[in-house]
Amino acid sequence: MRNLKQNELDIATRYLFLSMAIVVIKQDRKHFDIGKFKIKEPYLELLGKMELEARKERKELKHQMDRLNIHVVESGRNDSFTSFLFLAHGYEEKRNYFNPAIRKKVEMILFELMRKSQQPAQKYRKKATTIADDLQG
Repeated sequence: MRNLKQNELDIATRYLFLSMAIVVIKQDRKHFDIGKFKIKEPYLELLGKMELEARKERKELKHQMDRLNIHVVESGRNDSFTSFLFLAHGYEEKRNYFNPAIRKKVEMILFELMRKSQQPAQKYRKKATTIADDLQG
């Protein structure tokens, strides 16, 4: 039986997967930081912007969840599935997620964060291209 409304479930699952994406970004930043890359700063900057975007959105989602009195807790895990308990309105709703589906959802969020964090950079890239063209011609 469903106890959460669809919009409440959407907010809670977005919060959940966004939190997972932040963990992945932090791990990737560590790998880039200690890795043997020739020029690592652009990658670290991109990951930093992605984390900032994710943290801002997660903060907004957390405020919504607090207002609606919604909580999400991991309740179990095995090789194939991870279970989460959604608490709202005095009810509990358990949901099982297929681990590869979680990975795919987090990957989609990472691509989304990457696009969002690059939007201002595209303006800069246009200016840089124009400058490079001026230098050549």
